[in-house]
Amino acid sequence: MAIKITDECINCGACEPECPNNAIYEGAVDWKASEGTALAGTVTMTSGLTVDADSPQEPVSDDVYFIVTDKCTECKGFHEEPQCAAVCPVDCCVPDEDHVESEEALLEKKAFLHGE
Repeated sequence: MAIKITDECINCGACEPECPNNAIYEGAVDWKASEGTALAGTVTMTSGLTVDADSPQEPVSDDVYFIVTDKCTECKGFHEEPQCAAVCPVDCCVPDEDHVESEEALLEKKAFLHGE
């Protein structure tokens, strides 16, 4: 499953540089599918959302850092554990029960994101 950042986030930013998929953004900041990935042009994300990879998308949260579910692989294929959770000083990077994915699905998402 993907990881989410809860409202307990203190906006310290420790998680953002740790994400190998660039799936973490500061609150109120637009995100792009192409950032930190090999995606280009019009793409259909694993959730079914179709986007122009280079076009800004609306923030998921205006108040705290957020994780773009379509870009989160729980660091599978990169690290043993989600790096955002490993560095978060307040333990607000937690499994997202609304986006449960198998390890196989997460590895397929990684391959999709990075053109492997």
